[in-house]
Amino acid sequence: MSSNKETFGKTVGFVTAVCLVCAALVSISAIQLKPLQVANKLLDQQTKILEASGLLAKTDGSTKDIKATYAKYVEAKMIDLDSGEFIEGNPNLFDERSNSRDAKKSDKPKNDIAGINRRSHDAVVYLVRNDANKVETVVLPIVGSGLWDLMYGYVGLESDLNTVRSVVYSDHKETPGLGAEVMNPKWKALWPGKKIYNSAGEVKAKLVKGGAKANDIHGVDALSGATLTSNGVTNTLQFWFGEEGYAPFITKYRAGGVN
Repeated sequence: MSSNKETFGKTVGFVTAVCLVCAALVSISAIQLKPLQVANKLLDQQTKILEASGLLAKTDGSTKDIKATYAKYVEAKMIDLDSGEFIEGNPNLFDERSNSRDAKKSDKPKNDIAGINRRSHDAVVYLVRNDANKVETVVLPIVGSGLWDLMYGYVGLESDLNTVRSVVYSDHKETPGLGAEVMNPKWKALWPGKKIYNSAGEVKAKLVKGGAKANDIHGVDALSGATLTSNGVTNTLQFWFGEEGYAPFITKYRAGGVN
């Protein structure tokens, strides 16, 4: 009987030791991999911003060239969304997802058509300059509900802050072949030249079920078989280019420009 107890005790001890060793190895691996994960996340962000600004096609696609192009042409700046003013802060440390979960750093929108629940007080905008050092494109991050979860992306606007250069989604959980078609180059190619606002300053950018007409300067074809995702994209644009989104910043930018 004592022999059985001794054997059982040794087994438990061995299993416990193995578990502790494995846990330690996993922790060490996680710590060692974290810098690589952060670097990869930053590279992906820079790639998407360059795509939204039209500069990605001018790189050779290598990590080195993407980083160099971003550093040369892109300036990230913090803004207060309510006032539209530039504010002090490190854009590299800004985390919209974390802020939107913090009641001290976010608010519930008055009209949450984007389905985000809370909106950060601050945001980062990306000013993309040309070789003459003039702002040619402004890239604005967007987030809103799709079918399954929040969808994150960027809208690149020409210097009038109305004409779309590109709409690029970077993170979503939509269904492959349906809502995930927001990543399809053919759908993304429909956006350049479209207008966010009409002459009265109303947000009119939208996805059109059945396809946008040829002379529709605001509409883009909806995603086939993905009505809820398409509605989500439209609502996201309506929210972020409205008064609770970037409208205050856009108004101030147009009035004074950026030097």
